[in-house]
Amino acid sequence: MPRPRPLVGIPTDRRILGPHPFHCVGEKYIAAIVAAAEATPVLLPSLGDQSDLDAILESVDGILLTGSPSNVEPYRYRGPPSEPDTLHDPHRDATTLPLIPKVVQSGMPLFAICRGFQEMNVAYGGTLWQKVQSVPGMMDHRENKEDPLERQYAPVHEIELRADGRLRSLAGRDRVEVNSLHAQGVATLGQGLEVEAVAPDGLIEAFRVGSAPGFALAVQWHPEWQVMNNDFSRALFAAFGAAARDHARGRRT
Repeated sequence: MPRPRPLVGIPTDRRILGPHPFHCVGEKYIAAIVAAAEATPVLLPSLGDQSDLDAILESVDGILLTGSPSNVEPYRYRGPPSEPDTLHDPHRDATTLPLIPKVVQSGMPLFAICRGFQEMNVAYGGTLWQKVQSVPGMMDHRENKEDPLERQYAPVHEIELRADGRLRSLAGRDRVEVNSLHAQGVATLGQGLEVEAVAPDGLIEAFRVGSAPGFALAVQWHPEWQVMNNDFSRALFAAFGAAARDHARGRRT
């Protein structure tokens, strides 16, 4: 009998589409979980303080925090007010920020991408730059939204992988090329987080939770994009999926 696939919970964005609120997740993240992590995605509505976090931990074998057009509300990290018309998602903030440390402490695998990377830093007390491109000495890490998607998500700069990191062991080399589609970035790293990769300008591109009993990794770029066409991206999701399978097996036994 084939081994059942692990269940990976994906907290949703709460978006207003027309006059109605919807809870939704980009299909590319769902597809990457199915194809590269070889797991079954489970969408988790962002209900804030109405979320039963313990029930979530009992129901799934891993958590994926996705990218999103919205930004973490700056009061969450003692930052200055956002510019007018900045998209926020307070329901997602109120769901993921308390969920993150509970997931890590439980040993359940956690993989965070882009907004999820920023959420994870904030959950551990870190701060964010809202406009990396305005920080002296920093590159412009944004995409050109007028370009076709294939160009927006194409690799644009190298990152340096720390010699003792999880990413270095997955890549088998000390540098890889990644895409870059973000304006926000880590200003101060959260407590207990350890740098895994940096951009040429020194901006943190990946970190892990140093004391985590399981897989707890966050990346700033988008490895979910056409994941099966990129060996490094595929290895990232495969490692996350393997960790979720191990976690599920441990709970069954």
